[in-house]
Amino acid sequence: MSLEILVPSLPESVSDATLATWHKKIGEFVNKNDNLVDLETDKIVLEVPAPKSGILTDILHQDGAIVVAGEVLAIMEEKEAEPASQSQSSSTDEQQTEHKHSLTEEMPLSPAVRRLIQENNLNPQDIHGSGKKGRLTKADILEYIENHTIAEQKASSTAAAVIASKPTLVKREETHESSPSVSSNFRPEQRVPMTRLRAKVAERLLQAQQNAAMLTTFNEVNMQSVINLRNQYKDRFLQKHEIKLGFMSFFIKASIEALKKYPAINASIDDNDIIYHGYYDMGIAVSTPRGLIVPVIKDADQLDFAGIEKSIFDYGTKAKEGRLSYEDLTGGTFTITNGGIFGSMLSTPILNPPQCAILGMHAIKERAVVEDGEIVIRPIMYLALSYDHRLVDGKDAVQFLVTIKECLESPAHLLLNI
Repeated sequence: MSLEILVPSLPESVSDATLATWHKKIGEFVNKNDNLVDLETDKIVLEVPAPKSGILTDILHQDGAIVVAGEVLAIMEEKEAEPASQSQSSSTDEQQTEHKHSLTEEMPLSPAVRRLIQENNLNPQDIHGSGKKGRLTKADILEYIENHTIAEQKASSTAAAVIASKPTLVKREETHESSPSVSSNFRPEQRVPMTRLRAKVAERLLQAQQNAAMLTTFNEVNMQSVINLRNQYKDRFLQKHEIKLGFMSFFIKASIEALKKYPAINASIDDNDIIYHGYYDMGIAVSTPRGLIVPVIKDADQLDFAGIEKSIFDYGTKAKEGRLSYEDLTGGTFTITNGGIFGSMLSTPILNPPQCAILGMHAIKERAVVEDGEIVIRPIMYLALSYDHRLVDGKDAVQFLVTIKECLESPAHLLLNI
């Protein structure tokens, strides 16, 4: 019986998807729930599993095609069991393929990891997984490929050295002809289509600049108190909550306190209306191999430090493995981006529409500051708040940053709610 493989229902507000990669070929037997193809949307990658076991008989759309929900992607013929090998000469290859397939099935893999394994013809059982419960991450695959590439290069270098050590007799004319000079004008270029995520990021950034009166205000914060508090309790925190205590949870808590004092910064504009949000869904900008994404911690004001750190860790793991769902990326009333992890000293972050403000964190550097008339060395971080001046006044933006500064320089504000 023939089965149609359809594009699944797409997330709300997503009209179409790009066919990223076919994992099966025409004539290949597939088991039920095997991933047939990856569909890339503006936010996430969707897997299309096989509804039944059978043979893939026809593929109607190739890689790069734009498809919509309900559209037919392929046709497969339902069969109960995988057919036996067609000839004795191909039996060995099929057994190896089946073995690799079974190994892959035993270990749940993200689309990005599965793609790397198939493209490089790797055996997942040969690679040590650093993820939760030994799960393979994209970083594990790339590290494995890099290590093997280095080993192969060393082996090639050794072989070349051995060959070079052997005396050879070569005529000068032959040597001259076989060693053409490399042109100094060689200027390689590569044209590749923009991914859906990159295209969407570009669209939203341009939209933010064209449709908002965006300004940025700056301040600096002495991180000494936060660093001392973290160093004092990080071991006990890790032992009790089984998660490390980072700086981001302090900034989220401080931002929530500031948002409560200045609700306009937690609002958004809808045509001629202002929507004031009575909740605090904090977006955390994360850089991934596919581009910048912003998972959202829902109701962050109801979480303690441990809850926030666990949410950040879970989202970071999902982002690396390509497992973020559309629900993880929707909503958000305020965003924090940390360019400091890449060494950024100062920047002007761009708004994440329809939000009207975004906080930029930067690298912590020791600087000379004046305290009580004396010059001392303190760990200083520059903060940047970009905001939509149509909704947020400059006074509120400045005082918002001052509130964050006060909460971080005196963490008692966060504990005593003062």
